Amino acid sequence: MSRSGAFCPRCGEEMSESPTDRPELPGAQRDSERVLCDACYFQEFDLVDAPEEIQVRVCAQCGAVHKGNRWVDVGAEDYTDIAVEQVSEALGIHVDAQSVAWQVAPEQVDKNNIRMHAEFSGVVRGTPVTEEVVVPVSISRQTCERCGKIAGGSFASIVQVRAEGRDPTDEEVARAKTITEEYVAAREATGSRNAFITETKELDEGLNMKISTNKLGQGVAKRITAQLGGSYSDSKRLITEDEDGQKLYRMSYAVRLPKYQRGEVIDPEDGGGPVLVRSIQGNLKGTRLVTGEDYEASFEESEAPDATRLGFREDGEPTTLVAVEDENAVQVLDPDTFESKTVPRPEYLDTDADEVPVIKSRAGLHVLPEDDESEDEA
Repeated sequence: MSRSGAFCPRCGEEMSESPTDRPELPGAQRDSERVLCDACYFQEFDLVDAPEEIQVRVCAQCGAVHKGNRWVDVGAEDYTDIAVEQVSEALGIHVDAQSVAWQVAPEQVDKNNIRMHAEFSGVVRGTPVTEEVVVPVSISRQTCERCGKIAGGSFASIVQVRAEGRDPTDEEVARAKTITEEYVAAREATGSRNAFITETKELDEGLNMKISTNKLGQGVAKRITAQLGGSYSDSKRLITEDEDGQKLYRMSYAVRLPKYQRGEVIDPEDGGGPVLVRSIQGNLKGTRLVTGEDYEASFEESEAPDATRLGFREDGEPTTLVAVEDENAVQVLDPDTFESKTVPRPEYLDTDADEVPVIKSRAGLHVLPEDDESEDEA
């Protein structure tokens, strides 16, 4: 019987394999662990290195989780999966272990405490080993930087929504708010935690919104004017300087909605008769109520053309189409006096109709187009 001549330095038992016969990996430490017999080696062996406790920092306002050195939106109400993930990242497996497998069973103790029961198995020195660990996880509810800024009223830009020569309608204010909220939400969805609305305030003369960044405020102004028409201007005010001496400005974006609204009846007083406004994006576009022809007026320096306001399409009333006189005129009943009146015959009028919508104003009585014809451009 051959003997290796190698003895365990701890128990003195002869080992069948000499430590020098074992392959030495580059960079491997020469410590007593490498020369212990299996019995002594496994006496102090830990398959898993687990922390005594793990704390998961969660924002009590928005639910974001602190990972590394930043807050991350996870969109979770149950933080069990987050606890499993952080426990997995914190556990260490012995370098000598091979064929390692593990499973975890979370135990919800209460709203803020979870016990993670983890079972590991592997092969070390040709010997199957198993180990169970329990890691307590506590949910620490705090306030993230973003929610702290919102609560503190932090903002970098102001967007003011007004209208030229009038107050914005309730519909325009609501639409401006929706446009802003959707744009900010889209930016936030891309991972930008600096995207938020600090304050929204409705006024008689319009809408004021405090936005988190200057870039976001400009984006809001652009999108409101793109969808509701009009224009915007900007101005800046020096707020402070940062620690590097860089000047920090607060931007104000003044949005001016167009003077006229889609669905409004105006008279440009150019001899062509009243116009039903169809679109206020870019140039003003509409339909002549006398002929049914298209009307378009260019905005000069974002100023709408002068015109007399006559009413809105909603002011129209149905009345009886009495007769078609010729290609230029028809007879209808005056909705107030019920007298038969001769009015212009626009191209869009359906001569087979029994009733037609009309609007009565200082410019006279005019037949209106149907809804889908009057508002074909959003």
